[in-house]
Amino acid sequence: MSELNNTLNVAREAPKGRAFAGPFWDATRQKKLMLQYDRSNGRYQFIPRVCGLESGKRDLEWRESTGKGTVFTYTVARRAREPFRGHEPFLIAMVTLAEGVNVMANVVNCTLDEIRIGMAVKPFWAPLPDGTHLFMVEPDR
Repeated sequence: MSELNNTLNVAREAPKGRAFAGPFWDATRQKKLMLQYDRSNGRYQFIPRVCGLESGKRDLEWRESTGKGTVFTYTVARRAREPFRGHEPFLIAMVTLAEGVNVMANVVNCTLDEIRIGMAVKPFWAPLPDGTHLFMVEPDR
């Protein structure tokens, strides 16, 4: 088994949120993942935006996601800039959530021998200084 860093001890600042992303960050205080749903085309989107990515309309609502998904692709970061320098190696994955959107996240509590494309993952919430939490993923064993 190859050892990877969970990056949980990396000092992170609280987000400098924008008003349109407020519901997203507020929900992380309760460890909930909220996605925007574009009512005009029936699609979810991530990251939070002022208007629909495809429609350009402001007909958006917030819907809760389980945060469960599958690894679409991943990489092992063996070199990094601050604040991650010195915490290598660690996993970064693109995860396709059940709602069909891809999110990038650190993968924690996972070995190099275990990670694979198609692996089921679930949310892991890392606390931030202001009481919000950072969405990460871990294997859904």
